[in-house]
Amino acid sequence: MNIAVIGYGYWGPNLVRNFSWTEGVQVKYVCDLDEKRLSKVKPMFPNVEKITTHYMEALADPEIEAVAIATPVASHFKLAKDALEAGKHVLIEKPMTDNSRDSQALVDLAHKHNRIIMVDHTFLYTGAVRKIKELVSSGAIGEVYYFDSVRVNLGLFQTDVNVIWDLAPHDLSIMNHIIDKKPVSVSAIGVAHVQSDMENLAYMNVFYDDSTLAHFHVNWLSPIKVRQIMIGGSEKMIVYDDMDNNEKIKVYDKGVQHNPQDKDAIYKTLIQYRTGDMYAPKLDNAEALKMECQDFIDCVKDNRQPTSNGEFGHEIVKMLEAAQASIKQQGKIIELDSL
Repeated sequence: MNIAVIGYGYWGPNLVRNFSWTEGVQVKYVCDLDEKRLSKVKPMFPNVEKITTHYMEALADPEIEAVAIATPVASHFKLAKDALEAGKHVLIEKPMTDNSRDSQALVDLAHKHNRIIMVDHTFLYTGAVRKIKELVSSGAIGEVYYFDSVRVNLGLFQTDVNVIWDLAPHDLSIMNHIIDKKPVSVSAIGVAHVQSDMENLAYMNVFYDDSTLAHFHVNWLSPIKVRQIMIGGSEKMIVYDDMDNNEKIKVYDKGVQHNPQDKDAIYKTLIQYRTGDMYAPKLDNAEALKMECQDFIDCVKDNRQPTSNGEFGHEIVKMLEAAQASIKQQGKIIELDSL
C-alpha cells in the first residue's frame, strides 16, 4: 500500500517512521511547505520515493491509497477534504478540525466516497488505556462515578489553539473510549495570562445524563509536568499516572457504601468506607503509534471502521467547541446537542 504523509514538523517524522516499518506499506510521498524540513527526509528515510512542497501532486497519484495528515489544525479540513475527494483514505492528526461543522462535513464526505477517515488519538492504543478499557468493560470497577484528569506542564505555548484544544483531546478521547455512554453537556472556565486571546489555563467539566461527572484541568503554566487520570467506580478505583514508568496503572480496592438505617431519619445514614489491596496490572509495552498505524492499514484493507473513526473525532471536536463557547460565557453549561 502506497501512502503519502502531509506535514513533516513535530509529528510527521513519527508517522513516516512507523509507516515505513509497517509490513506491506510504502511511504511514497512526504509533503511539507518547508523545504528545509523536507531536506531531512531522505537522510533519515531513504526508502521514501518523493518529497514535495505540493501535496496535490501526491493526491493526483493513482498509486496513493491513503494519506496521513500531520499539520496545524486550521489546515486539517481542506487537506482531508481534498484527499477524500481524490479517493484517498485519511488518517488525520487530532483534533480532527477546529470546528464541528467541518468535522461533520468530513464524516459525511468519507461516507459518500466510501473511504476510511481515522483520527490520530494515539493514547487509545497505549497498553495503559487498553488495560483501563478492559477493566471498565469487564465491570471490575463497577459503575463509573467520575473521571478526573490533570494534564499540565510548562509550555509549549501554541500559536493556533488554546490550552484546551491542545491538551484536552488526549484525555477526552480516553474518556469517550472507556465510558460506554455519551456526554450531554460541557462547561468550562479559562484565562489567558501571556497571550490576550489564547487561554493557557482552563478547567472543563463534562456532564452525563446520570450522576457520572468528568473534570479536566489543563495548564501551560505549571512548574511541574503532570499526566494523571483518576477513575472512581462503585467497586474499585483506578489511578493512571503516565509519568510513572514502572506502574502506570494502579487499581485500588477502595470505596464507600451508603447504608440508610431509616428512610425517615437522614441523620442515621451510615457511610462505610472499604479499604482493600492495591495492585498494578502488567501492561503491554508495544509502541502505541505503531499499533495505530497498523490498525489504520488493516481498516483500509478490511473496509472496517477504526475505534477513533470520523464520528469519534467529531464528538471530541464538539466537546472542545462547547468548552470554548462556555469560556466565552463565563462557564455557562453548553448542551452538546445544540451544536
